[in-house]
Amino acid sequence: MIVCAACTSEESAPGLGASSPAALRATSEDRATDTIEQAGHKITEEFVREIVIELSDDKYGGRGPATEGDQAAREYIIGRMVDLGLEPGAADGSWEQPFEILKINTQPPDTWSFSIDGRSVSFQHFDQFMISGYSQEPRLDVSNAEIVFAGYGIQAPEYAWDDYKNVDVTGKIVLLMNNDPDWDPELFAGKTRLWYGRWDYKFLTAAKNGAAGAIIIHTTPSAGYPFQVVQTSFSGDQFDLPISDERRNQFKAWMTEDAVSELVEFAGMELDQLRDAAYSSEFQPVPLGITTSIRADVSIERVETSNVLGLIPGSDPELKDEVVIYSSHHDHLGIGQPDEHGDTIYNGARDNALGVAQTIAIARAIKALPDSPRRSILICLVGAEERGLLGSRWYAMHPTFPPGKIAANINYDSGNIWGDTHDVTYIGLGKSSIDPIVTKFAEEQGRAVRPDQFPDRGYFYRSDQFSFARIGVPALYLEEGTDFVGRPPGWGREQINRYTEVHYHQPSDEYDPNWNLDGFIKDTLLGFRTGLAIANADEMPAWNEGDEFEAVRLKALADATD
Repeated sequence: MIVCAACTSEESAPGLGASSPAALRATSEDRATDTIEQAGHKITEEFVREIVIELSDDKYGGRGPATEGDQAAREYIIGRMVDLGLEPGAADGSWEQPFEILKINTQPPDTWSFSIDGRSVSFQHFDQFMISGYSQEPRLDVSNAEIVFAGYGIQAPEYAWDDYKNVDVTGKIVLLMNNDPDWDPELFAGKTRLWYGRWDYKFLTAAKNGAAGAIIIHTTPSAGYPFQVVQTSFSGDQFDLPISDERRNQFKAWMTEDAVSELVEFAGMELDQLRDAAYSSEFQPVPLGITTSIRADVSIERVETSNVLGLIPGSDPELKDEVVIYSSHHDHLGIGQPDEHGDTIYNGARDNALGVAQTIAIARAIKALPDSPRRSILICLVGAEERGLLGSRWYAMHPTFPPGKIAANINYDSGNIWGDTHDVTYIGLGKSSIDPIVTKFAEEQGRAVRPDQFPDRGYFYRSDQFSFARIGVPALYLEEGTDFVGRPPGWGREQINRYTEVHYHQPSDEYDPNWNLDGFIKDTLLGFRTGLAIANADEMPAWNEGDEFEAVRLKALADATD
């Protein structure tokens, strides 16, 4: 149980004088609360907009990893941290934690052909399929590989679920459904997507089973976004951390549902029947009797980007070696496919210049306090998130504080641009002892706390908090609510869905002076108060008993005391 030393209030008992210990303590706590509220006034629209306007400017070229725009954005961020009086938070007194990434460019064929009994069918690159080299080798070369439908491609012994059933798929290509089983709340997590439903899990699991490649069947409901996001996200240069002993297949690919339906029909089967069979734990992989060959040159270049780390040292001699980490990613997609207006710059204003502004604004508020929090605060602005959470993964592999000393991670990725809300979305609600802290401060704002309001999209596993959770750190991701003040029911969901369908990972994600940041400011204040409470508490947060990250947290805590 976390005791929030700097944010609780205590009323004096009846009959106690103003100079009694209880009254003095209440007065002191009231003063502390007033001080925190005054510091919170440093989180302003003017400050936030200035940062977003700058970082989303065309001159940064969409902040693609390892580009001049990426470096310029990092230099700008460091300048803001210096202005606020933060200290360098990386090794050897540096502001940056550099890491090497591979820039991978696959040159796919215009068409991809599949054969059976002397007949063939072909599909068009970009319109019907996207493919990228995955093995970090300079040549993708698969010959006469058999296609096997492997359901969801999940192996989850805790749910008695195995889509591979010891079937040998070595050298074959697995065709996989997106998402995870979602029809039973007692099986996996019902409508809430787990990591089992994410594409990165599916590709890695296919590789562990020896598959030469994997194709994910794209549908908008199962992915949470339209195929255009796949097209823009996986065109041109791709990025990856260099692999060592991790097994990889030769390629990862996506095909539209219509294309896969045609392919399966070509094999004399029906896609819906295959999917119906995969809805059972008794499912067995189905060879389609189809073979394919595909070859492509893959250029690989070693480049470098960095995480930007700013530190506010803690004030408590015993607790300052522990830390609360605020994170946001500073990158976006860079320059890519032109839109209908010919715009090729993916500015990433909402995603995620807005998140960067959010965390820097929180740092500004913390620095406005007369005394630093008891624990240290690290502002961790990571790179290459859009390419697979690469920056936060690197930080998690090379943390500047031992994982068992990281009290919590609060992540911001995109933000509310539509106005004030009666609610706030807490991605990760129900997983840790942070819940009552968020709830307390949200209630003080007059807002209700809601869990992930689009649970089928798996947001907990899609942004940088996941990298921290994987090393045991209690983590949360605060997002806009959906119940907007003065708007009819459903209006908020319509705005969020429209952004996803039209602007997400598109050149049109640009700054708009008409953004209404009223709710955004509240979301930022909520993270400020929550992180401050954790930083000042006697104990660090914990994952709830039985949570998927509890065991690794307990090990991290044990390692930190050795």
